Amino acid sequence: MPETALDRFLRYVRIETTSKDNAEQVPSTPGQLEFGALLAGELRALGAAEVAQDEHGYVTATIPDPRPAAEQAARPIPVMGWIAHLDTAPDTSGKNVNPKLIDYQGGPIRLESGAEISESEGLRSCIGDMIVVTDGTTLLGADDKSGVAAIMTAADRLLNGSVEGVPYRHGKIRIAFTPDEEVGRGAEFFDVEKFGADFAYTVDGELPGEINKETFSAEQLRLKVTGVDIHPGTAKGVMVNASRALAGLAAALPAGRAPESTEGREPYIHLCSIAGDVGSAEAHIILRAFTDEDMSENRRILDKLIARQKEAVPGSVWTAEYKKQYPNMAEGLKDCPLILTRLEEAVRRAGAEPVWKPIRGGTDGSCLTEKGLPTPNIFTGGNNFHAVTEWLSVNKMEAAVRTLLNLASLFAGEESI
Repeated sequence: MPETALDRFLRYVRIETTSKDNAEQVPSTPGQLEFGALLAGELRALGAAEVAQDEHGYVTATIPDPRPAAEQAARPIPVMGWIAHLDTAPDTSGKNVNPKLIDYQGGPIRLESGAEISESEGLRSCIGDMIVVTDGTTLLGADDKSGVAAIMTAADRLLNGSVEGVPYRHGKIRIAFTPDEEVGRGAEFFDVEKFGADFAYTVDGELPGEINKETFSAEQLRLKVTGVDIHPGTAKGVMVNASRALAGLAAALPAGRAPESTEGREPYIHLCSIAGDVGSAEAHIILRAFTDEDMSENRRILDKLIARQKEAVPGSVWTAEYKKQYPNMAEGLKDCPLILTRLEEAVRRAGAEPVWKPIRGGTDGSCLTEKGLPTPNIFTGGNNFHAVTEWLSVNKMEAAVRTLLNLASLFAGEESI
């Protein structure tokens, strides 16, 4: 029997691929290379062409156009890309993932660790589905191993399947699995020209129907404060406490612009970490906004607070380094209506009602679209990403597989498959 998306997913989540922020190399962790090598081997076994894994861990492959060369020349089909990422988020451990299958019939889900998955609207929509969870000590890895499993399953069906004995009809499809998406480096070494697709879709979203053509723009701020350390017994008029100075800024961050206070298209400023001592203290802050105006306001708020704290703590030395992480993909997709309308139709044919939802985050598609490869995003069937309460609907992951197959047929001028 052919492997299912669930078979693949359960195998993939047992490989630790947690990425690491601020690593010098890509990929940032060896598990991603291991996972990529596994996928490359599986793609070769399925019959994919041009399978490769490069020095940065990117895995690429081709599902060839099965039509005769004369037909391909007479009626070209644009080359489509399918993309998912290898790594899981460093927010929560991805080591020794212990997946559990649940025949979900409603209500909250109590995990073995005592953690509880609340009955959200999304979970209620999965009553009657098979749900995958963890034991509550790690994340699940549905972000984005469910996307990887969906792509691998769709590739298997195109390469080795048929509809009532007739081979699937589709154009050339390029596959890519990228490293370090969760730390903002997934597209850093992605060679768009070599990839050779006219457009692509990342499979890195949440529940069916939710498709994405707009993401946050993202920046980060690395903030360092240098003080003067001296014995506290003789500190008067000499000591400059860097940690106290930075803590003052942290306390002054506007509560109404924190992630826990915002939703929809509202921007936020998020204090990710703060550490230090008297002589030196550092903070990592991320800025998110859908518009340039809101991003500029985020920076203005922080610059004003830095100036105020610098004045309040004489002798403190402040170093602020802003860094762009990824852009809103909306600008690059507005001139590509066909790949969006075909995605809507593919979702409908998969049994879901398409809803364009802005992502309060980003995907590889953000940077790839900026690089010239238009790349909207498709759901995977997962939810509660980056947390021990992460879960995946097996039924909804299958809807992602059907969406990919429908995209292949739509661009080939065929009915849904």
